[in-house]
Amino acid sequence: MNKGQETKALICKKLRTMLDGKLEETQSAIRSIKESRDNDSKSSAGDKHETSRAMAQIELDKLEVQLAKMIVTRNILVGINSQRPKQKVVPMAVGIGSLVTTNQGNYFISIGIGKVEIDSSVYFAISLDSPIGEVLKGKVVGNQVVFQGKTFVIKDIV
Repeated sequence: MNKGQETKALICKKLRTMLDGKLEETQSAIRSIKESRDNDSKSSAGDKHETSRAMAQIELDKLEVQLAKMIVTRNILVGINSQRPKQKVVPMAVGIGSLVTTNQGNYFISIGIGKVEIDSSVYFAISLDSPIGEVLKGKVVGNQVVFQGKTFVIKDIV
């Protein structure tokens, strides 16, 4: 495994750890709200009780939507082959799972989590559907793109 592939594997591992932490926090919050809602006994202030239960249900619904999105995101991350071999005949184009080195920074095309630091280097985990991801999509080493007034030169793709 070359250095670029090792870096991709480390980034994937760190992103999975970050995402697993967020998943656990969300699942814990859901459990807490359910317990609170289910243990809340009817008080003499009926309207207050119903309002409290309704607010808890709204928060629960919101957290469950977040959890579902995180699970989809984690599945995308798990599906990324961090050891994708370089194409031999056709130059490798930027796509999902690409580690892209530019003159403006390093980008791991995966899930939109943001900045990740590996071995004192900064990488930005971005989605292919993000604005910068869409600009980089399909480009090859040597291509130049302009994003937010800056020229990005693609130096390497792993």
